[in-house]
Amino acid sequence: MFSLFSFFNPAYYPLLIAAQVLCIIHAYKTGRRNWIYLLIFLPGIGVLIYLFMEILPDIRRGEFVPTLQRWITPHYRIREWEQRIRLSDTVFNRLNLAKAYEERDLPAKAIPLVMSCLEDDLYARDPDIMLQLARLLFEDGKYAESLAQFSKAWPLQPPGLRKMEDELIYSRALEASGALPQAEEAYQRIIRVHHSLEAMYWYGLFLKKQGRPEEAMAQFRSAREEIRLYPRYARRRYMQWVRLSRREMLSKKG
Repeated sequence: MFSLFSFFNPAYYPLLIAAQVLCIIHAYKTGRRNWIYLLIFLPGIGVLIYLFMEILPDIRRGEFVPTLQRWITPHYRIREWEQRIRLSDTVFNRLNLAKAYEERDLPAKAIPLVMSCLEDDLYARDPDIMLQLARLLFEDGKYAESLAQFSKAWPLQPPGLRKMEDELIYSRALEASGALPQAEEAYQRIIRVHHSLEAMYWYGLFLKKQGRPEEAMAQFRSAREEIRLYPRYARRRYMQWVRLSRREMLSKKG
């Protein structure tokens, strides 16, 4: 097999193999799985290209070290913010501990912290805190409560500042609570306004569950095709929804 291994001293093979394994793990963990075949079949040159194209930009943006830290010590941020709360039990520290719990998929632990912040008169009508609670309630399967929090928070925000991600969670909460016509309308609006690949994927699943397979396939195809219009840096961020859409298309064919 041709690779840059041919040009290196054999003494460096263990180092190169370790670099190859680390790059494959990084690609898998960060959703850049389209690189994995290159890293496996062209290990030497593949590692160099991956380092130049993916790792170095992450280092420049300051994203590499936090990502590495999450792999090595996944509960580091939880322990850090728990310690800070012991020293100073402030709203700021509680919200950050809640965020750390959320990152580790522990919404049930995060919800009481955020609710306690809303009990403070100074923050009782803070839309950002209410929206954080709405997201956590959705993640914890409390869909009706999540919808109620969104409905309270959005009127308190300046017009036009709704996040697409929040609108999509609201749509999925409508679907999960059985409000199917409203959910479909919400999905369609997000796709029409934001051209969201994630929304296309979830709307496709919605249609599939409603027994409308051709319409569902159209959404999955749209996600696959529209990724080509995105700049390269954005493709990495949204590629997971294309992969999931392709999987649905292949399962249909099977």
